[in-house]
Formats: sequence, structure tokens, C-alpha cells
Amino acid sequence: MAAMTCVSLSQAQDWAKERLGKSPRHQEWVDIKYGNRTVHAFVVYPEVKGKAPAVLVIHEIFGLTDWAREAADEVAAAGYIAIAPDLLSGDGPEAGGSSAYATQDDAVKAVSGLDPDRVTADLNATADYVKKLPAVSGKLAVAGFCWGGGQSFRFATNRHDLSAAFVFYGPPPKDLSAVSAPVYGFYAGNDARISATIPDTTVAMKAAGKKYDPVVYDGAGHGFMRAGEDPTRTSGNEANIKARDDAWARWKELLKGL
Repeated sequence: MAAMTCVSLSQAQDWAKERLGKSPRHQEWVDIKYGNRTVHAFVVYPEVKGKAPAVLVIHEIFGLTDWAREAADEVAAAGYIAIAPDLLSGDGPEAGGSSAYATQDDAVKAVSGLDPDRVTADLNATADYVKKLPAVSGKLAVAGFCWGGGQSFRFATNRHDLSAAFVFYGPPPKDLSAVSAPVYGFYAGNDARISATIPDTTVAMKAAGKKYDPVVYDGAGHGFMRAGEDPTRTSGNEANIKARDDAWARWKELLKGL
């Protein structure tokens, strides 16, 4: 179900790749090794004078696409060091990652079948790596979209040095008692499968003494952060565009509080 919610969106992301190519910020690929595994991750540095907090960006169910990398670049544009791990590292054809899959459906199927424990281990290894970078201030937040939104919420139950978790239209984990950071939700008004979880999550988080601040963007659909900047969607996209703009403004204000 999570896969099918996102799959209706366009595969073509040449526009995102073009924007990445025009970015003035330093971008690099790194290999993060732990145990017998290597995670390929995309890092973008902001153009700032001093050290900056880090934001771990978790991709959608499509894998680490050009848009997911472009989203990381936008985080860096706001003044933060962004790192986006490819959670399909080594799983694709010829031991490749997300870009090695022949079709979007193949990547969706692979992400849907990922072992949650390995996802947590990959995210922990990525978090450990980025926190040790000389340019990082020591503070770390996590953000995720779609499938990654759910993973960002779940990671807040597994990682206890997070300053914040930013959940973009992702479901909550079953057990909220271990959440260790403030959770800020960004949800679409026309996305009942996900947004319907907000009332119960609000009650459960309050009962557990945890901070949970959800905002619903009226008229927007699931995936509005990508859809709202996709120039190939020339009609019927107004609510997504507004939601994306409003969500980015809110997100940047929240990031300032790290």
C-alpha cells in the first residue's frame, strides 16, 4: 500500500538532476563501511563560515533518486550539512544501488522488502559518520519523505542523540515510548491513509510525554514536496506548490532551533 501511494508520480526527474548540476554547493559521494556492509551516501555542504548541524535525509520508496539528492542540496542551501544514504546500496543489479534498477517498480519492490533492522543499522552508521565530520557542529536531525517519512519517525525511537525528527507524510511506528526527540509532522490534506494516523499519534505521544507537532496542508496530495516543484506537472498542482512552499518555510524555521 505504501508503495502504491507513491508510484503514480513521474519517474522522470531530469529537472532535479539539472538543478543539482547548477548548485554552487560542494557535493560528494562517500562510502560508509561497517561490518561487512558499505553504504553509499550523498553529502552536500552549505556555504557557511562556521560549523553547522547535520541533517540525515531519508529517501522515498523510489530509492535515492535525483529528487532525493536535490532535496538534500536544498537542505544545504538553508545552511546545514545534508547526508542522504542510499538504503539500496549493494542490492541492485551487479551490486549497485538505487540507480542500478531497470525500472521504478523494481526499486519500489526492493525498498518495500528492506529489513527494518538493516535500515536502522545503515542509518546509525550514516549518523555516526556525519557527526564526525569536522564541519559538523555535533547536532543531528533526521528528515524523511513518504517511506522515508515513516523511517524518520521510527529512527527517532532508535537513535537517542537526535535534536529533531521531521516526518513528511510518513506513518508512525507502533511503539512511540522510545521516541527521544521532538517530532514535527508535515502531512497532506488529501492523503487519508497517512493523515488519518494523526489523531491517535497525537494522543499516544502526549501520553508518552513526547513532543509531536503535526501540520496538515489542505488540498495537497501525498508526495507534495516533490510534486510541488516538478515542472512537468503543469496543471492541477497548485495545492501541492503552496504546500511545498509553506512546508519549506516552516521547516527552515524549525531547523534554526537546532
